[in-house]
Amino acid sequence: MVEGPFDSDEKQNKRGGLREAPAVPHYHGHRDRLRERFNSAGPDALADYELLELLLYRFVPRVDTKPIAKGLLQKFGSISAVLGASERELTQISKIGVSAALDIKVVAAIAQLSLKSEISEKTVLSSWSSVIDYCTASMAHEKIEQFRILFLDKKNKLIVDEVQQKGTVDHTPVYPREVIKRALELSSSALILVHNHPSGDPTPSRADIDMTKTIIESAAPMGIVVHDHIIIGKDGHVSMKGLQLI
Repeated sequence: MVEGPFDSDEKQNKRGGLREAPAVPHYHGHRDRLRERFNSAGPDALADYELLELLLYRFVPRVDTKPIAKGLLQKFGSISAVLGASERELTQISKIGVSAALDIKVVAAIAQLSLKSEISEKTVLSSWSSVIDYCTASMAHEKIEQFRILFLDKKNKLIVDEVQQKGTVDHTPVYPREVIKRALELSSSALILVHNHPSGDPTPSRADIDMTKTIIESAAPMGIVVHDHIIIGKDGHVSMKGLQLI
């Protein structure tokens, strides 16, 4: 049988005579709609996984990022925890490669720097919520204990913020003499002590309380005031001053 000029598309395609237009990925329209919602109504109009989708568009091209975003939240629990995860942990999620993991950590670093600028340019005691936000972003998702000190000047403005010690999952060695020595080197008049509890529970231990009192007693003769000791956990934070422990 001789085939005519009006053969079916299927037959023509088999002979290579016609090419089907490449299918547009289903998520392209979804991306545009998300961008429009974000642009018109702001971030509150989007779910957490949708905000992550918007971010991941830049890092994981040509892929539907909704399941990736949901996978990240399922594994880590929150956007904050996603940003606090290590590069190794991030790459355990399907489609998150080394490059994308590094990009996420860059975003986390920028977020921390932004929060730090909030306390660097103001009197720290007048922007306490910013202090808590910064310390939470910096320490809440660390896997080992860190002991951090915010050194303040006479006007309670931040001189420098330093991690003094790193320890294990449940202990950090702290040496009051070294704390005071560093404060004197910086001409610091006041301190805010901060450390994290990787367990998530920020309740101070007996050792935490005793160590804090030792630092306060060592600092007082030098004219250095310890304003507070804040303990950061994934489940929140506590202030020893707020609990009247110091």
